[in-house]
Amino acid sequence: MTPTKRISQGEFIALTAALFAMVAISIDAMLPALPQIAGTLSPDAPNRAQLVITSFVFGMGLGTLFVGPLSDSYGRKPVIYAGAGLYALTALACYFANSLDTLLIARVLQGMSVAAARVVSMAIMRDQFKGREMAKIMSFVMMVFIMVPAVAPLMGQGIIAIAGWQSIFLVYILIVAVVMLWFGLRQHETLAVEHRRPLDFGVLVAATKELFTHRIVVISIAAQTLTMAALFASLSSMQGIFEQRFDRAESFPLWFAFIALGSASGSIINSRVVMRIGMRPVIMAAYASVLGLTLLLLALMATGTMPELLAFPLHIVWSIGLFSMMSMTMGNLNALAMEPVGHIAGLAASVMTSVATVASVVLAVPVGLMFDGTALPLMAGVAVFVAGALALMQVIKR
Repeated sequence: MTPTKRISQGEFIALTAALFAMVAISIDAMLPALPQIAGTLSPDAPNRAQLVITSFVFGMGLGTLFVGPLSDSYGRKPVIYAGAGLYALTALACYFANSLDTLLIARVLQGMSVAAARVVSMAIMRDQFKGREMAKIMSFVMMVFIMVPAVAPLMGQGIIAIAGWQSIFLVYILIVAVVMLWFGLRQHETLAVEHRRPLDFGVLVAATKELFTHRIVVISIAAQTLTMAALFASLSSMQGIFEQRFDRAESFPLWFAFIALGSASGSIINSRVVMRIGMRPVIMAAYASVLGLTLLLLALMATGTMPELLAFPLHIVWSIGLFSMMSMTMGNLNALAMEPVGHIAGLAASVMTSVATVASVVLAVPVGLMFDGTALPLMAGVAVFVAGALALMQVIKR
C-alpha cells in the first residue's frame, strides 16, 4: 500500500535525517579504516588512502547532476529507490575490491548512487516547505543528522575489530535496506503526476540557464563550495592529525564523537534564531567566528608560540567550531537559493549540489594531500576557504 497522507513533521525530520545519514555513514565510518586500507592496498603511498573519502564525495557530486531532473520527471520516490539499489551493489563491489584503484572506482560509483537520497530528499522538503520555514526544518534535520558522525567512526572501529575493514560495506547494505523500508512504508510521493516535467534536454538546459540568472543562487553555490571544501579537507586530514600530531589514533573515534556532539549546538542555535533574525546574519556570524579562531591558531602555530599543553584542546574547540559552522550555513544557504526556484526544485537541488560538491573536492584534495603530520596545511586551507565564503556573503543584501 502506497502512503498518500503527509507524515508528522517530527517523523519527516527523522526520515529525512536518515536519508542524509546514508551520506555521513558512508564517509565517517571509513575514517578509522584509513590506516588499514593504506597498509593493505597502498603501503607504498599511505597518504593516498584518504582518497577513499574524497572519491566518494566526487562521485556524489557527479550523481547529483542527474538525480534531480530524473525526480522532476519520474517522481521523487522511484529515483530514491533506484539510487538505493545501486548503492547496495557498489557496496558489494567495495567489499570485494583487491586494489586501491578498484576501491576508488567503486567508491565513485557509490557516491553517485547515494546522491539520490541526498538531493531528492531536499526536493521533497522543498515540495512541502519554503523560505525560513524550510530553513527551520533543515536545522532540525541537521540536528538529528549531526548525531550520525558521532557514532559512525565508533561503529567503523567496532566492525574493523570484529570482522575487518571490508565488512563495513556489508553493514552499509543493511542500513540502506532498513531506511528504504521506512521510506517506502511512510513517505508519500510529493510530486504529483501533473506537475512532473518531461525529461527533455532542451528543457533542462533552459531551466539550468534560468537557475543561473538568479544572483542569490550563484553566490550560494560559491559559498557552499568553499564551506564544503573546508569540511572535506578537514575530514581527509583529521585521522592523520590525531595519529601523527597528537598520538591519539586509538581514541580518535571517541574524540570524533565528542566533536560531532559538540557541533550539534550549531543546529540548535540556528533553529532558534533563524526565524527571528534571518538566514544571512546567522551565516555571517558563523563564518566570522570560525575565521577568527582559525587565524588565531594559525598564527600561534606559524610563529611557534602555541603552548603544547593547549594544542590539543584548542584543536578540539576549533573542530567543533568548524562542524558547527556547517550546521549554521549549509541549510540556510540551500534555503536562500531554493526560494526563487521552487518550480524547478529537483533540477535546482541537483545542479547546485553537484557544482558545489565537485568544485569543493577539487579544492579540498590538494589541501589533504599536503598533510605533513601537522595541522598547519589544513588550517591555512580552511582560513582561505572561510574568508572567501564570508566575502561572498557580504554581497548578498537582506
